[in-house]
Amino acid sequence: MTSIDIDNDATRLARRKFLKHCAYGSLLALCSTEVLSATTHLVKPHKHPKKHASSHTSKRPAPYRKTPPTSKRSSSIQSTSKTSPAIHTNSRFSPYHKSIALHNINTGDKITLTYFEHGNYLHDALHEINYFARDYHTGSIHPIDLKLLDQLHSLQFHLNTHKPFQVISAYRSPLTNLAMHFQRKGVAKHSFHMEGRAIDIRIEGLALEHIKNAALSMQQGGVGYYPATQFVHLDTGPVRSW
Repeated sequence: MTSIDIDNDATRLARRKFLKHCAYGSLLALCSTEVLSATTHLVKPHKHPKKHASSHTSKRPAPYRKTPPTSKRSSSIQSTSKTSPAIHTNSRFSPYHKSIALHNINTGDKITLTYFEHGNYLHDALHEINYFARDYHTGSIHPIDLKLLDQLHSLQFHLNTHKPFQVISAYRSPLTNLAMHFQRKGVAKHSFHMEGRAIDIRIEGLALEHIKNAALSMQQGGVGYYPATQFVHLDTGPVRSW
């Protein structure tokens, strides 16, 4: 009886160990399956929707291209060159850069400056020119017509000179012009000088007739020839001469 009990006990102990190993084995198998599944889920790549995925795509930047100047500026320059196409034949006179030299024989003022550059009129330079061309009798200042400045610049080119223009008369106030109208023959009652659109000039060392002929060849505004008082009149009115 005792041996049988021992055997039974041993059998029961062996069975328990066997069942215990089976339980451990099943548990390990179950755990490894879940771990493997979890690992597989972690490693599995994330798929973006096409629309979303495109936002992650790095686009190669377009190659740098040097763009031409803006249309406003280029059109301004082109319109200037159309009015004076001959300017391109001389590098000293360019539609991109316009300078002028003036000497007021009444005040003694002298200026040499650039008033136009890269398609733009320079405001500071224009203020200086307006002051230079003031009515020296009254001190009145008036804006000088930009076309008149371009007319003088073109005349420099046609005369092939950078000598200063000697200015006899530029802007005139209505009071000054009225006094001159009564005192001198040939002064118009409604002169373009009153609008800053006329100037009387000469150039030292150049024949007055030569200046007149160059001004007439430009066909820009009015040209008056005054050999007795030694000056040529220019204005931005209709093309005419006297």
